[in-house]
Amino acid sequence: SHWIKVVLRVTKTEEGMVSMSSIFYFFRESLTGFTRNLSTTLGSIITIFLSLLIIGIFCIGGAVVNNVVASVENQVSITAFVADEASQEDIQNVMNQIQGYAGVESVSFTDKDQALENFRQSTSNPEIVDQLDGQNPLPASIDVELAEAQSVTDVANQIVANQDFVSVCDNPDDPADSLNYGQNTVDKLFSLTNAIRIAGIALIALLIVIAFIFINNTIRLAILARRKEIAIMRLVGASNGFIRGPFLAEGSLHAIIGSLLAILVLEIVRNVVLPQISIALPWLPVSVDFSMFMLIYVALIVAGLVIGLLGSAF
Repeated sequence: SHWIKVVLRVTKTEEGMVSMSSIFYFFRESLTGFTRNLSTTLGSIITIFLSLLIIGIFCIGGAVVNNVVASVENQVSITAFVADEASQEDIQNVMNQIQGYAGVESVSFTDKDQALENFRQSTSNPEIVDQLDGQNPLPASIDVELAEAQSVTDVANQIVANQDFVSVCDNPDDPADSLNYGQNTVDKLFSLTNAIRIAGIALIALLIVIAFIFINNTIRLAILARRKEIAIMRLVGASNGFIRGPFLAEGSLHAIIGSLLAILVLEIVRNVVLPQISIALPWLPVSVDFSMFMLIYVALIVAGLVIGLLGSAF
């Protein structure tokens, strides 16, 4: 009799749609279903929570990796060592030519004295410089800053092929030996980050499928538990939309709770874990903008709702 009264109270607005009172009924019934199969419901929520949490962690990790890559790219430059006997006029001529290469942002010159002072400031044992007895073994260099790290190989090849540079470099027999740049390190870093992204996408897809299947099974069990009630509702004229509504609302409820739990843990990561990592590893750029976190949170809620609704709909 309860279901007959509920169905008869429903005000149909059009085919497949119901009134606002029915919407409240959907969510009230979803709360009832929430407690009816508590163990299965908790399993569904935990699955969504863990899936979205790992997705969120991978997104944050991806942002950190991008920061690291950008930091390394900013440090990529070409140092071209020149011979001590090279004239300043010839060096300036080579610098002007390099400045015209595509991908070059700026070109500067470091003389021998400045090179030694830079070494003194960068080394952890500056006393080594004092032991040189006034000798300066470091060569002068042409320093090339790049607009894009990916262009370092092309620029380096052009410098090596430049005969004017060969005439002033400190090793004219092997001009490539007079260049110093970190392209190998950048290439390895790019390969590593690409592998991490591919593995992350595969894992995220797997977690989404697992969460989808778990919600689907949860709703399936709820339907089986209420099959007699559903039969009665069909007999008294309830529409398919009215019958499906509570199950869709229940799946959405699972997804929202799982999403909020994942966001709560990620907030702890943002406010506690990342600051501690920054203190322990000050050289590692692990800071992520709050706007990026907000974007991740919105994406997790939307992804959770999509998973919940699709799992329930099937």
